[in-house]
Amino acid sequence: MTKNYLDYIPVKNPDMPWRQSDSGIVTVTVTNTGFYNWIAQKFFHRPRQSYIDLDQYGSFVWLLIDGERSVFDISGEVGLQFGKKADPLLDRLVKFFEILKGHGFISWKEGAHEHV
Repeated sequence: MTKNYLDYIPVKNPDMPWRQSDSGIVTVTVTNTGFYNWIAQKFFHRPRQSYIDLDQYGSFVWLLIDGERSVFDISGEVGLQFGKKADPLLDRLVKFFEILKGHGFISWKEGAHEHV
């Protein structure tokens, strides 16, 4: 049975610390691990950690991710906050969540089941 993407519940990765600036922008800290990252750090002076600044839309959405709200719930809040400026709302939101999931910033929880 196929589940509706809007019913999925995003959960922040507890291994990725984040902070919110006074201006409301969220910065997620990513630790660069693994062999290739070690080589880049050792020989090319790449940082051990990267800091990913989300824009105002991404920061707003990030702060709504609480492990309880579904993508549908979050889309309603984004629509109320940004109105037409967020259009096409669902397409943008789904793509944003796909990016977050792809980079390991979130996982999916739907009811009692986790989605990988």
